[in-house]
Amino acid sequence: MAKYVAAGKTGEFKDGSKKKVSLEGQEIMLAKVGNDYYAVGNRCPHLKGDLSAGKLEGAIITCPRHGSQFDIRDGRNVRWLKGAGLLAAVGKALKSPRDLASYRVKVEGDTISVEI
Repeated sequence: MAKYVAAGKTGEFKDGSKKKVSLEGQEIMLAKVGNDYYAVGNRCPHLKGDLSAGKLEGAIITCPRHGSQFDIRDGRNVRWLKGAGLLAAVGKALKSPRDLASYRVKVEGDTISVEI
């Protein structure tokens, strides 16, 4: 059965900030965009790049390893790998595009909790 687990405090975040948290054995990236908080799996499904080290632009996180992009509002893959040419084609053929796990978030007082 799913439960909400405290993941951080609202004072830790400004608009566009993110951090990696470990909750119940799962590595999750928690981020604030505007007035909303989002939680997605922290590892890129391509080669497990650390998304919390990637660039967050609006609601799009870019993997620092190979440039895959994901919408943190729902985990949807918006670009699978960056680049063109033979190496990119081989990489895309070996691992097909996948979305990130996305988690529900709630804020009570100054506590941010994620549903696990």
